[in-house]
Amino acid sequence: MADSAPLPFRAAVDALRGARLRPEIEIDPTRAPQRLAPYAYALEAAVVEGEDDLADGRLVLLHDPAGHDAWHGTFRLVTLVRAELEPEMAADPLLPEVCWSWLTGALQSRGLSAGEASGTVTRAGSHYFGGLAERPPASQIEIRASWTPREGPGGTPDTATHLAAWCELLCQVAGLPPVTPGDASVVSLPQRRGPLSR
Repeated sequence: MADSAPLPFRAAVDALRGARLRPEIEIDPTRAPQRLAPYAYALEAAVVEGEDDLADGRLVLLHDPAGHDAWHGTFRLVTLVRAELEPEMAADPLLPEVCWSWLTGALQSRGLSAGEASGTVTRAGSHYFGGLAERPPASQIEIRASWTPREGPGGTPDTATHLAAWCELLCQVAGLPPVTPGDASVVSLPQRRGPLSR
């Protein structure tokens, strides 16, 4: 990790790297966006069952030591989550509200606050024609969201718990049953080397 990064940011990234996650989650560092904040760190994850990816997503931690008016803080979490849907679920008119409640509920169940939360839930359907006509129709849900985590001692948010909540959202979108915080089925995130972006 770059020694020039502020201590609160380095601590927040260390907490992400040491988080304990559900065994269905495969996660790796990925390239972080360069222009959203002075410091950024990104993870990509998938919910895997056998050889199938049931859902995937990206979580980005942003940090601006000077603060950001729109964030009302110095840190921001930004996410994208996607999954294929069963036709019956895709047809549910309440699906967007339900998906948003999975995010807020996952945070609340762990005692986390999501300051200045905003986002979109998009439902998309594909129908195939011509040479692709044999494929069945497909539906996908996409959740884009961002929120400001509450900063704790030393100005560092509890990013490990935010990551666990985000992974719970991924699992719910994938159709897996939720687990309670502290469940013994969670596993430690392997230590992987990934460049810290600035």
